Amino acid sequence: MRTNILEKYMKKQALVLAAAMLMSVSALAKEGSEPVHRGSIPKLDHVFVIMMENHLKQEIIGNPNAPFMNQEAQEAGQATNYYGVGHPSLVNYLELTGGSNFGITNDDPLNWVSGPCHSNQYSNDCSGAVDSIYNGGEDIATPATAPSGGCNGQISFSGTPVDHNCALRNYASITYTPKTIAHQLVEAGLSWKDYQESLPTTGPRVDGVYYSDGNFSNLTPSSFFTSNTPTPVISQLYVTDHNPFVFFADVQQGYDPLLSENQVQEWNGAAGLYQDLATGDVPSLSFIVPNKCHDIHTVSGQANTCSDQQADIQLSDSVIKQVVLAIKASPVWMRGNNAIVIVFDENDYSNNFNRVPFIVDKNYGTAGSQVTTPYDHFDLLHTLEAGFRLPCLNHACDTTAEFISLFDK
Repeated sequence: MRTNILEKYMKKQALVLAAAMLMSVSALAKEGSEPVHRGSIPKLDHVFVIMMENHLKQEIIGNPNAPFMNQEAQEAGQATNYYGVGHPSLVNYLELTGGSNFGITNDDPLNWVSGPCHSNQYSNDCSGAVDSIYNGGEDIATPATAPSGGCNGQISFSGTPVDHNCALRNYASITYTPKTIAHQLVEAGLSWKDYQESLPTTGPRVDGVYYSDGNFSNLTPSSFFTSNTPTPVISQLYVTDHNPFVFFADVQQGYDPLLSENQVQEWNGAAGLYQDLATGDVPSLSFIVPNKCHDIHTVSGQANTCSDQQADIQLSDSVIKQVVLAIKASPVWMRGNNAIVIVFDENDYSNNFNRVPFIVDKNYGTAGSQVTTPYDHFDLLHTLEAGFRLPCLNHACDTTAEFISLFDK
């Protein structure tokens, strides 16, 4: 049974109020003052980012078990030298959407109610939980490939950057702005949705949910089950570390409904991905996250398993095909300039460069480009900001940030 609910709630209220006060009196942040612009990138009306998991480029591109993604790579276009930034998964999701790791170096559970931590910095670690991001601070430097030796594929587990990370570039620590592209879109009068597959159907949908099998979650009370329906092993198909937006205190608090957990929706049902596509009522940015059996992450030792790599690649490829075809069948697809991005977060700790598949399918310009220029998640954020005419954010403001030419007219 949970205790001190009121106390925790009041702590959360105070946390968000403090954040608002701090942000109102000073520029905490590394954020551009003017919209990013590149003449060859048109104003984008709708972008659909489909997040996949933990595979090297060579594990997918050229693999006969992924026929649709390979077809898309050849016919739509791909960047053949696209990199994740760090490790593990949550870090990459934050970097792609917010341009920083925000001082987070792990996939630990989210501290939804602002518990004993006062910062999300590693020096004030939450003892097994990641505190909500609510204030500016210093992020963790990400080292690039060392001149010799192999890649160990991680920033760190201890908080100290390690050698041989095999990122594309060497990223120094910065003072970050506690925002994502979702914050920027709302400020610009645009819209976003975070479509997460396998959110629970019982109990709270998002807040406090660490994992779900699409029906039950860690919050499902044991009293829900009877002797005829014993408590099941709940497969972790949906997990918060694949949902970067909920790590921000203002999104949890939801004072602005347009920047809140209301924007986190399932794939099915009212206001879900497939219904929105069918009606054409689609936001500017659709962040689409398959569950762990459909993003090639794999799940084992639980009720729903998908532990065979090649079989899961086949399954996930068919799911991605279904999503892409639904996007293209939507009445919104031919309205304005639209793009579909299929991107993997990281290479899953393998002793290789953190190079991952990256595919762009758009309804304008030239199709089938095979771009060899090196890019990474910060470049994708930089490019999306240009397409939506937003300022740059955090490491997307770095002088090394590139515009991804696959988005050109």
